[in-house]
Amino acid sequence: MEILLKILNEIWNVTVEMAPYLLFGFLMAGVLSVLISKDFVRRHLGGHGWLQSIKAALVGVPMPICSCGVIPLAASLRKHGASRSATASFLASTPQTGVDSLMITYALLGWVFAVFRTVVAFFSGILCGMAVGAATTAEEKAEKEGAEADCTDSCCQTRQTHILKRMLTYGFIDLPRSVARAMVLGIVISGIISGLIPENYFADHMGSSVATMFLMLAIGIPLYVCSSGSVPIALAFIKAGISPGAALIFLITGPATNAATLTTLWQIIGKRQLAVFLATLAACALAAGFAMNALDLHLGIGEYVEKGHVRTSGFAIACTVLLIGILAKGMLPKRHSRS
Repeated sequence: MEILLKILNEIWNVTVEMAPYLLFGFLMAGVLSVLISKDFVRRHLGGHGWLQSIKAALVGVPMPICSCGVIPLAASLRKHGASRSATASFLASTPQTGVDSLMITYALLGWVFAVFRTVVAFFSGILCGMAVGAATTAEEKAEKEGAEADCTDSCCQTRQTHILKRMLTYGFIDLPRSVARAMVLGIVISGIISGLIPENYFADHMGSSVATMFLMLAIGIPLYVCSSGSVPIALAFIKAGISPGAALIFLITGPATNAATLTTLWQIIGKRQLAVFLATLAACALAAGFAMNALDLHLGIGEYVEKGHVRTSGFAIACTVLLIGILAKGMLPKRHSRS
């Protein structure tokens, strides 16, 4: 009974800490959904070369789309003329971050983690795109990607809806619906890890060894977890003694890849390109992990995270109640309007 209460307490503490920032992130995601629409993405990611990879990463970093949602969008990008390299760059950078997940990262792990995560998502996206481009033959680049002069897909249709309504609908209804289950699962897993595994357990048994880095890599690549849901899990890992660098590896690979989408990626960018994509992303994650641990020696990032800083103000409690309601609604089956 004591363990169950400890798990529930950890779940509550994480939820209270992230609630105000996540709600603000949802709002900003709604704003970005209008300012950087999917139609805008499709129009600007055609062609080949390193510039397209940079543009794809730059657009992908702030977009609040998880690894399950980015797959159909990436497939549409290819259909509308985007190159393999631009598509790969978008696939690498977009699921890792998003304005909502960055706000949670700041709330739970601090500003250094948030900034570092953003930079890594951007540069790993560029490197993955360039690597896939280098692995693509001239004949493959010359293939027609399926772009049409007159697109009749629903994704190309302009919705005549009030802008504010579109922002609020996407930020507080559509986005929570797509991430609610994964986010709640991440929070629950975080509570279980914190409740069952003693603090500094991994530090006592594995330390900050290279093996820990590869362990997080092996866990992150096949596991499905959205960028927002991965943050509470990373927090629990750090409290259990995992180094900040190893936790960062999980934050990079967990959202960017998972076993269920690898076969789809195979179809989108090709078999050889997929292997290059995974190898490049893994190398970027490991390099980022080692860099984070080096930074931790000077800034004490792990110590800051382990201390915790739960806010129990009335405002935080109100935000928590509102967040629970939004996530609960997002987990309900979508109602289809009758024609």
